[in-house]
Amino acid sequence: MSVGNLYLIPVPLSENGLDTIPGAVKQQSAGLRYFFVENIRTARRYLKSIDRDIPIEDIQFAEINNQVAPDIQLLERWLKDGQNVGIMSEAGCPAMADPGNVLVRKAHELNAKVIPLTGPSSVLLALMASGFNGQGFRFNGYLPVKEPLRSKAIKELEQVSAARNETQIFIETPYRNNQLLQELLRTCRHTTRICIASDITGSKEMIKTLPVADWKKQAPDLHKIPSVFLLMA
Repeated sequence: MSVGNLYLIPVPLSENGLDTIPGAVKQQSAGLRYFFVENIRTARRYLKSIDRDIPIEDIQFAEINNQVAPDIQLLERWLKDGQNVGIMSEAGCPAMADPGNVLVRKAHELNAKVIPLTGPSSVLLALMASGFNGQGFRFNGYLPVKEPLRSKAIKELEQVSAARNETQIFIETPYRNNQLLQELLRTCRHTTRICIASDITGSKEMIKTLPVADWKKQAPDLHKIPSVFLLMA
């Protein structure tokens, strides 16, 4: 039997964003019976939302998140059995600011076909809408939480951006967004531009680019709102 395929499945960024997922992707997702997901409960709910008749009881799920390490042996067994397997994040695209890359690497080692499906990525959508350099950019993931490490990291990103004309992109856990924004405004030069992209594709979407000096006059409340931060010095 041939090795199965590994599908990287995008899901909506916002609660009511089902229309941002192409129909062909929904159809492909509904046809799979083996999944690695961040949260089984929400994965079940999402699959039911795209196909009410999907036999959820027949689907096998394995979790991969900050608390649960990827079960590499399980992936190997599924793929070697010829099963097609999907990876889903909680929002956006797997292995892009989300878990999944370890499983993808294993699939390549097994000579399985890795198939990324089309859908929304908060990082790429934010970059597109920022007005910043889209040919030279770096995604830095999460910055340090504690001081002085965080302010030091921000200053370094600002310096690199100025030296290389490079867009710096980073994220934060939503309940710490306001603290990160205040540190950006405290640490960066007045002329450095910051783009805040929050609730992308959602009902309260805001994507706005301003110099630090202007953000200080109108800092938004980002508490618990999924956001992407971009910096260009």
